[in-house]
Amino acid sequence: MIAAVFGCSRTPAPDPPSSTDFTPVKFADPPGVHNLLRLTDRLYSGSSPEGDAGFQSLRDLGIKTVISVDGAKPDVATAKRFGLRYVHLPIGYNGVPRETAVRIARAVRDLPGPAYIHCHHGTHRGPSAAAAALRCLDDRCPASAAMDILRTAGTDPKYKGLFASVESSAAATPAEWDRAGQDFPETAPVPDLARLMAGIDERWDRLKLVRAAGWKAVPDHPDVDPTHEALQLMEHFFEVSRLNDPERPDKEFRQMLADAEASAADLEKALRASPPRADTAAAAYARSSSLCAKCHERYRDK
Repeated sequence: MIAAVFGCSRTPAPDPPSSTDFTPVKFADPPGVHNLLRLTDRLYSGSSPEGDAGFQSLRDLGIKTVISVDGAKPDVATAKRFGLRYVHLPIGYNGVPRETAVRIARAVRDLPGPAYIHCHHGTHRGPSAAAAALRCLDDRCPASAAMDILRTAGTDPKYKGLFASVESSAAATPAEWDRAGQDFPETAPVPDLARLMAGIDERWDRLKLVRAAGWKAVPDHPDVDPTHEALQLMEHFFEVSRLNDPERPDKEFRQMLADAEASAADLEKALRASPPRADTAAAAYARSSSLCAKCHERYRDK
């Protein structure tokens, strides 16, 4: 009554689902979607949907809202063609910030469902965001069940921040629901470093296909040009090195970038040869991949 008199209102807490079974269900990959996981009847997680096939698979599941926590720009136009609403709330590998977890949870609660939460591969950030949001929505979901979600998804324990944020998540308070608001952007501003790193991830995914094809053109993937992918990888490393990022001022980071760029250049040169120099390409690929892993361990996987 007092709230009504003064013109203010509290966002009500969600009604918890009738089921208390929080056992995640892992599905076989449908077309264009990987690492598909069902947390509840209204909440799924997985990889970024790939083209029409991916969005068709989501629609066939009954998904109505797609929530991306990845740094890459969502394919909003394709989603709309399949009648899906996109929300973009990106997070890093260092954890799911409490405020973002509640915003994701409110999107799951307030927008048409079921909702599908994804990162890039659907293995680390996506299921972590989904598990944290689930605990915001339902105080009956114990930490042990949420951690089972990560284990089922294959989330790497080295991402200690993701595990910690899921374990510490709890039901959102009325004040937190209010602060979360109803701003559900289709695309969110992403820092240049995160945007470029998302592009590097995409290049690696394509180069893995090239490697599996024996460093030649990939059957059934005419969009993947081996030399172009290696060139794009090299250019992405170069663009990262040009950023004036105060969080990455040290010489070690710059040296890793320079070495990774040089290895990508060697890979591009080996693939451009006729025929491609497979041994040289494999060695260059391994060097660049190793440098990425070392950089992630040092700067990202906290």
